[in-house]
Amino acid sequence: MEAINFFSIVTIAFLGSFGHCIGMCGGIVLAYTGAKVDPKWHAAHQSAAHLLYSLGRVTTYTVMGALFGYLGSVATFSGYTVAALFIFAGAVMILTGLSIMGKVRFLTAIEHSIMKTRWYQKSFRALMGSGTLFSFYLLGMINGLLPCGFVYFFAVTAASTMSPFWGAVVMLVFGLSTIPALFSLGFFTGLMQKGKLRKTMVTLASVAVIVYGLVMIYDATKFIQNPERSLLHCCD
Repeated sequence: MEAINFFSIVTIAFLGSFGHCIGMCGGIVLAYTGAKVDPKWHAAHQSAAHLLYSLGRVTTYTVMGALFGYLGSVATFSGYTVAALFIFAGAVMILTGLSIMGKVRFLTAIEHSIMKTRWYQKSFRALMGSGTLFSFYLLGMINGLLPCGFVYFFAVTAASTMSPFWGAVVMLVFGLSTIPALFSLGFFTGLMQKGKLRKTMVTLASVAVIVYGLVMIYDATKFIQNPERSLLHCCD
């Protein structure tokens, strides 16, 4: 992967959000929808609430991307190191795809929730009890901090850009691509958690993630064959 493949990021994040994200975060969306969204609100008001929640998540992901991009910028990568990272990331993607498909317990094994910590519970209760629109944004921000194997991969991708700006862009694109699924879930409670649509999205996401992993492993061979090859990005 000599350039940031935003098409792949959008595709994987979008499809994965209908599979993995709804399964992992759907409960939170349903909880705040039932507790904070007044059925008497008109459609525009409800839309604003759900959109602000998602934008809160995206804000956290973007800041996280800038941080990982910075960490990548201060690290030194040789051709062999890049190849090793690509092979590792590719293997993780393949395991992620198999995990989304339900074949292995990979994502669930690395997703250790921080929901039981005191600071999170206190903040969550306070925001759940607030009816202001801004509270939806803040709720999205703290929930964006919850450990997630899917987020971990894109954070590594952000680090590989070796740039705070492009790392932030990677996570911004990732976050925006997950909005349709969770936004829809807020409106159509329970619909996205069942039925053929989610099953189809899970299958497509799994295949896309596995293929992307294989491509990354293939790209690693280019650096093994030519260790002096420079790692180029779309931002160069």
